[in-house]
Amino acid sequence: MKYDKNQVHYVTATVILVREGKFLIAKRSEKEKAFPGQWTVPGGKLEVLDYVLREKDTSVQWYNVLEDLAKREVLEEVGLDMKNIEYVTSLVYIRPDNIPSLIISFWAEPVGDEIRLCSALTDYKWVTLEEAKNYNLIDGIYEELEILDKKLRTGKMDEWRKSF
Repeated sequence: MKYDKNQVHYVTATVILVREGKFLIAKRSEKEKAFPGQWTVPGGKLEVLDYVLREKDTSVQWYNVLEDLAKREVLEEVGLDMKNIEYVTSLVYIRPDNIPSLIISFWAEPVGDEIRLCSALTDYKWVTLEEAKNYNLIDGIYEELEILDKKLRTGKMDEWRKSF
């Protein structure tokens, strides 16, 4: 496949929710085009309406756009509000339609207890890092959980590395 150096990217935010040392993972519907039936974390892509309808924070720009996107997606996908959002890592994924997607991975604490899954998700679990190994996670998600687990235990954040 040939790529144009000026090709536009989708921008996506994902969120690892953490409660009492466990991570929220959710199973994608078998009907989903990308990663059907695999386990993931909540997230979705940035839309122009995520910011243009609100007042600008300065005369020319909006701030906290990714954080607001993450909050919207978590609320839409699992029905939870969240607090204390922080950065984990970033990656680029080439979608099946050959459009690159820049994904920014965050973590946060959920507000509330009642999970309400959207139609694109069929199940959820709160899992430890060890328990996460038993699920068919989208490639790379486990390593993101490892990064976050180390940060929560030691206060230090590593860069993403493939687990073997």
